[in-house]
Amino acid sequence: MKVLETERLNLRWLNVDDAPFILELLNDPLWIRFIGDRGIRSIEGAREYILKGPIAMYEQFGFGLYATELKATGVPIGLCGLIKRKGLDDVDVGFALLPAYRASGYAYEASAAVLSYGRQHFNLRRIVAIASPDNVASARLLEKLGLRFERKFSLPNDDEELDLYASDDQRGRSEVAESRPRC
Repeated sequence: MKVLETERLNLRWLNVDDAPFILELLNDPLWIRFIGDRGIRSIEGAREYILKGPIAMYEQFGFGLYATELKATGVPIGLCGLIKRKGLDDVDVGFALLPAYRASGYAYEASAAVLSYGRQHFNLRRIVAIASPDNVASARLLEKLGLRFERKFSLPNDDEELDLYASDDQRGRSEVAESRPRC
């Protein structure tokens, strides 16, 4: 299901047919370095990741990580979307692109659209982002999107210290219903 369209991109819900693309993305060295090794090494593992991660989140919240495709060709180049994580009070924006598509403005284009979508369609007053402290490219992108470094923190059951970025809109925490909102 197509969710968003930008000048150069379509963002849509993932499905199990995206398993080969997900397998490639999750095993990219920068994904493993900055996001973490999910241990996905097979097409079947990638299908399980899609079902238990993004698809489960779509069903619970109405949003999640979206396949980010080139509009002209339909080729998936990465993921971008909204994530509700355990250990974070707010919804966060996340993104990752395959190596050939980095440094072309695609992450900014997709993330800006996702932030706007989250505010307009899900009434999210505050959206955050997390990044590894040494991920300078992501930090720059988050600041370009209008998010500012807020503090260091760790997710539950994880010793890695991360940087938390937040939108300048500090009027209150995001409220996310347990059921899918109507759009």
